[in-house]
Amino acid sequence: MFKILVVDDERAILKSLSFALEQDYQVFTCSGGQQALELMERHRISLVLLDMRLGKEDGISLMKRMLELDPGAAIIIMTAYSSIESSVGAIQAGAFYFITKPVQTSQLLLLLEKAAGQLAMRETINSLEDVIRYDLVGDSPKSRELLRLIDQVKDTSASVLITGESGTGKELIAKKLHFTSRRRDKPFIAVNCAALPEALLESELFGHKKGAFTGAVRDEPGIIRKASEGTLFLDEIGEMDLRLQSKLLRFLQEGEVRQVGGDTNRVDVRVVCASNRDLEHEIAAGRFRSDLYYRINIIHLAAPPLRERIGDLDRLVPHFIKKYSAAYGKNVAGIRPEAFDMLARYDFPGNVRECENIIQRAVLLCEGEMIEAGALNLKYRAGGGQEEKEGYIRVYARDTMKDIERKAIAFALKSHNHNRRRTAESLGISERSLQYKIKEYGL
Repeated sequence: MFKILVVDDERAILKSLSFALEQDYQVFTCSGGQQALELMERHRISLVLLDMRLGKEDGISLMKRMLELDPGAAIIIMTAYSSIESSVGAIQAGAFYFITKPVQTSQLLLLLEKAAGQLAMRETINSLEDVIRYDLVGDSPKSRELLRLIDQVKDTSASVLITGESGTGKELIAKKLHFTSRRRDKPFIAVNCAALPEALLESELFGHKKGAFTGAVRDEPGIIRKASEGTLFLDEIGEMDLRLQSKLLRFLQEGEVRQVGGDTNRVDVRVVCASNRDLEHEIAAGRFRSDLYYRINIIHLAAPPLRERIGDLDRLVPHFIKKYSAAYGKNVAGIRPEAFDMLARYDFPGNVRECENIIQRAVLLCEGEMIEAGALNLKYRAGGGQEEKEGYIRVYARDTMKDIERKAIAFALKSHNHNRRRTAESLGISERSLQYKIKEYGL
């Protein structure tokens, strides 16, 4: 549901417009310029219905300030004093359109639908830019293989499961699937299953009828229906409650979605899921349904960790340097060879996201044109080196037990030339347990 901000100094107009729009939009209202700017920024509102005269305030001047805050905002000017000059002046100043009072609801709804469509197209373009950027920074053999698989399955309607550690770019992979497919002109909607409580997630996904529960003040179609003919991306699917898993499975099997307290509707949507958990382990622990797992795992895409595609640093690092040099108004041209070597020896437990954060900080602290080794703050974090030659593994304070276990197993495998029997004996575990761990950690 699009958010809309209505700004007018007459309370009766705010009330009537809010009533007319609340079925189709999430409506915010206010009567003053400063409050309007605060609401716009706080709630990220890009669709505005603005009175030309706000008491002593000038609506056109306020509109210009709004456009400074969000240059892509669609702002419709309302006025009771219509003239060709004022209409042209408002459009030239950046207004999306100009409408006269008293406002006709049918005319306004058509105009808002057009404005909302323009904003949706802008969001699509922004998402497509993310996909293009991902293409630019992935050129290692593993990245090329992943892109080949994406290209192979992009136009199927089969469900996709993307697995990988945090920070490996699972959502960007999902966007790549969508925006290079035949569904590219339809909605791409992402939901983080770990970010919402169970009851709220159910309402968000499946929608609800007005009055279905306390606080349901309007009909809500739900995200699944909003994604119709497009792609629904369910991130962290492993965090979903078992009861809700059952309802999602029913939708995937039957292609029908039932609102909370409402009707059932058929929906054509491609479902892409992602998880950084081992879902087979979650099934064994009784926390994830096996039938849902097989339903979402028709196509499996594994996002490789950065430590397994270090060759991508050749493109990632210059990309992030350019990005943050522009963001901070710096003139950083590159990175010293010794600094880059430190990055290449680092195992990046936080993957691409951590790499970006490291370069962001280095650019911010850089005093010249080249990033020095000291700016990376990796003195006690770079992997490899003398310690491994002497039979040690490097452990950091922020490492989890899984991080330490993975490093120990990887080192033992290397020490025994990947002989699993000798490796298992040296670790004091069974070969079967070792085999499971190798699969779990992608070794």
